[in-house]
Amino acid sequence: MQRLLAEGLGTAFLLATVIGSGIMGETLADGNTAIALLGNTLPTGAILVVLITIFGPISGAHFNPAVTLAFYLRKEITLHEGAGFIIVQIIGGLLGVWAAHLMFDLDVLQVSQKMRAGPAQGFSELIASFGLVLIIFGGIRHKPDAVPMLVGLYITAAYWFTASTSFANPAVTIARMMSDTFAGITPASAPLFIAMQIIGAVAAFAVAKVLFPNDPAD
Repeated sequence: MQRLLAEGLGTAFLLATVIGSGIMGETLADGNTAIALLGNTLPTGAILVVLITIFGPISGAHFNPAVTLAFYLRKEITLHEGAGFIIVQIIGGLLGVWAAHLMFDLDVLQVSQKMRAGPAQGFSELIASFGLVLIIFGGIRHKPDAVPMLVGLYITAAYWFTASTSFANPAVTIARMMSDTFAGITPASAPLFIAMQIIGAVAAFAVAKVLFPNDPAD
């Protein structure tokens, strides 16, 4: 229960930050999309450092079904545990979105109309998820204490070097469908994103198995 609570609460705060900072950034940017994106990027990277530092010792701070899948493939989490993590990540993400809407006095229940489609967007999500999972496993192997900072910095960078602004997370993608704001994604666009995120995570698992084996003798 403690691990599930950590995953759900952490994902909720992550989505509240993603959506809330997107709303705030767009409101204050006065039409300047680059400034709005920067206002969305920095809080997201910052909150990841905080959340992973606080919840990492409890649950591993996945906050991401693709990351949970990768840990399952490494046999570091059971199927039952992984399924529980994914369920609470999705629920937590939705709660975080709705909390952001309430904080900004918006309709709680929304559906995004923001299209994010096409091969470039899908490939961006594959790369974003591949890099995220690879960095997590590399950090765990070489410098575990740096993982929160590594993930926060990677997502901050990936917001800008990917065409999709690096969702890299199926729970985030599902939750962002429910927000017709700056950070939203239309439900029609979500399946491509989620499929590429999963493919990227599995590919990173395979590469990490070679680069960062669990046992140095492997």
